[in-house]
Amino acid sequence: MLAKVKSTGLFGINGYVIDIETDISGGLPSFDIVGLADTAVKESRERVRAAIRNSGFDFPVKRITVNMAPGDTKKEGSAYDLPIAMSILRASGQVDWSDDFQPLFLGELSLDGSIRPVSGVLPMLLSVSDNEHDAILPSVNGPEACHVEGMKIYTFDHLTELISALNGAAELQPVKKSNVHPVSSAEPVYEDYADVKGQEAAKRALKIAAAGGHNLLMIGSPGTGKTMLARRLPSILPDLTYAEAIETTKIYSAAALLDASEGMIHTRPFRTPHHTISNVALVGGGRVPKPGEISLAHNGVLFLDELPEFRRDVLEVLRQPLEDGRITVSRAQGTVVFPAKFMLVGSMNPCPCGYYGDASHECNCTPYQISRYLDRLSGPLLDRFDIHLEVRPVSFEKLTGNHKGETSQDMKREVDIARAMQLERYSDKNIYSNAQLQPKQLEEFCRLTHSQKKMMKDAFTAMSLSARAYDRILRVARTIADLDGEENILDHHLAEAIQYRSLDRQYW
Repeated sequence: MLAKVKSTGLFGINGYVIDIETDISGGLPSFDIVGLADTAVKESRERVRAAIRNSGFDFPVKRITVNMAPGDTKKEGSAYDLPIAMSILRASGQVDWSDDFQPLFLGELSLDGSIRPVSGVLPMLLSVSDNEHDAILPSVNGPEACHVEGMKIYTFDHLTELISALNGAAELQPVKKSNVHPVSSAEPVYEDYADVKGQEAAKRALKIAAAGGHNLLMIGSPGTGKTMLARRLPSILPDLTYAEAIETTKIYSAAALLDASEGMIHTRPFRTPHHTISNVALVGGGRVPKPGEISLAHNGVLFLDELPEFRRDVLEVLRQPLEDGRITVSRAQGTVVFPAKFMLVGSMNPCPCGYYGDASHECNCTPYQISRYLDRLSGPLLDRFDIHLEVRPVSFEKLTGNHKGETSQDMKREVDIARAMQLERYSDKNIYSNAQLQPKQLEEFCRLTHSQKKMMKDAFTAMSLSARAYDRILRVARTIADLDGEENILDHHLAEAIQYRSLDRQYW
């Protein structure tokens, strides 16, 4: 007999429908899986055989051939255990359902017939949700799958429960899609900027960066608090919109990093890879392309501590995604485009010993060593940082004083108001922040007066700014105006944005 069931596969973060066809015929007993299946899929033969038998059903002692179409696309993972088992049981007449009901089956099987959760459910179902299919999944994947609109989701814990429902012995009830918006069950606990003594100017720059999604580079001697400041950045980042949460969750689900019980990423990602990271780990790739750190930081922050310690070829791959907001990975299996709209935050010392320019410490580095160290960060990459910030040492009086600085809660309140203004302003532009403004949009939303144009001209000439730096100054000025609740960019907003571009002329 011949039976067909539907499943879905994943390539990158895009899903596609897979037809699983099973033929049971006479001959010597065998169990073959064809259709460009990898080792994990072929190993499902033993899991499926044991799960069917241990669930109280008969495994056909015949020639079994399972075809996974399309046959020219690589299938990987254990998510096809359940659809393969259901196709065998349907072909052998042990389960049956109407041809009008064409659900997508996904799930890994334990040897006792339990249905285990799998990764990549959300991106797979979102990609095929227009095909008028329902989905049958493990119960643990239910919260994640409930965010797919226009698709009924049925969840089960065991093979026997599923077969009873399909045979009509039990009622087939879809999961209720209530409360699917990204509201976390518990508020995340962050370190607070109130713990940072002094560094008010640095906290101001970080507030601006968070409000507009701007890239930021901090440079200063050891112990000035660069890492401490950066690690508290998540405490003031604006809340994810529902659309941003779906985008981020798709990536984490495809990378098998999603907590299936949560079902949704509720907070903006904050990724801090070590400086020994490789190109592939940073941008994504592999034999079958998977998201890298820049995609895992999508809609969040990528923090690179000790920036010059990263290999130069690793840093240079950041240039294209910083401009385009996506990364294209080409492999023999095909080409995948991963989203990569992230906020890049870097920290570095000004020289190998760390004390170049520090009035309280003597620098032991030669001019050649300093130049070689700073040259690890290329001019084109440096130009892609919107805000350049020099972090100075904290005085003893501020370090031991009782003055309480601005708290993260207060800073986040200002950031949220500024980001809400941006979301309203760009509601029909498919962007979420000032950092994503395109050149044509800058002309519309960042208009300058005659005096401001003269100010920009003087800065452009004196600081030898590039056209890219000019655009980034306008974006930062727009964010500063938003923090002040101003509809138009004022002179002091533009002046503050310009002074955040002076660092590259001081050290490089």
